[in-house]
Amino acid sequence: MGDSSLFDGMVVFVKTVEIGSFSKAAEILGHSASYVSKEISKLESRLGVRLLNRTTRSITLTSAGKQYFERSQQLVIDAQSTEQAIGSMQAVPKGVLKLTAPVSLGRAHLNTILAEFLKAYPEVDLDVDYSQRKVDLVAEGYDVAIRIGTLQDSNLVAKRIGETPIAYLASPDYLKQYGTPESPSKLSSHRVISYSNLSTPKYWEFRPKSEEKVNIKVNPRLVCNDADLQVEVGVAGIAMLQLPTIFCREEIANGKLVEILPSYAPEKLGIYAVYPHRKFLSAKVDVFIKFIAKKLKT
Repeated sequence: MGDSSLFDGMVVFVKTVEIGSFSKAAEILGHSASYVSKEISKLESRLGVRLLNRTTRSITLTSAGKQYFERSQQLVIDAQSTEQAIGSMQAVPKGVLKLTAPVSLGRAHLNTILAEFLKAYPEVDLDVDYSQRKVDLVAEGYDVAIRIGTLQDSNLVAKRIGETPIAYLASPDYLKQYGTPESPSKLSSHRVISYSNLSTPKYWEFRPKSEEKVNIKVNPRLVCNDADLQVEVGVAGIAMLQLPTIFCREEIANGKLVEILPSYAPEKLGIYAVYPHRKFLSAKVDVFIKFIAKKLKT
């Protein structure tokens, strides 16, 4: 007898004994009386004992039936309690949410949002990994990853929760010393900073209005994968940079970085919440994604 058949007929038997009637038990279970009778007969056949004495008006437990009922009733109660507990976990945000996001995004924007989330949902704990590496969500047990830019095809679910413009930037000191390029073609004589995770860090993408995008070869003074370092070097007047503005809003606002070539800016980059499964999304993940999406739009 396989384990898969252990509970066959048990719930029907327990409910029938509790109600004391095949027809009433069938009504509660959403089946016909004949179905209930057949399920109990199959259960008796599998166990090799008679569990119930049946008459046209009543049912009574045999000695074996009494023992089986006492033990199986508790099993059914425990199973129902387990389902209710799991359902409650799904309905109420609670437990540990394991999150990964780029280091620079965390420092620039997520830290404040995560603090607000913890305050808003006291029963959810966060396990946060800020990292530039591509995390394997399923293998490493992460609930959510926050990603910026074009995503690689995968079996993961990606929900767009925000967007950020890309700007070409330089400090006033740099522009004073080296001049302001009037078009992308003038970049060959300028110093730049490139993002190393791009497929072609020695080329910058430009999208003139109403025209196809073009890639211009550049001569990077610095290639790195950290936005904070790019901003630091850019503010120091060493080179120009191409960067999503979400990483440098403060520097743009206070004039430490100035936008150049605004009419050539590429399309906005999407900000995504990436997670393993669309079906049966846990309450903690669901509220987190909605919370961060709302915050990124404000």
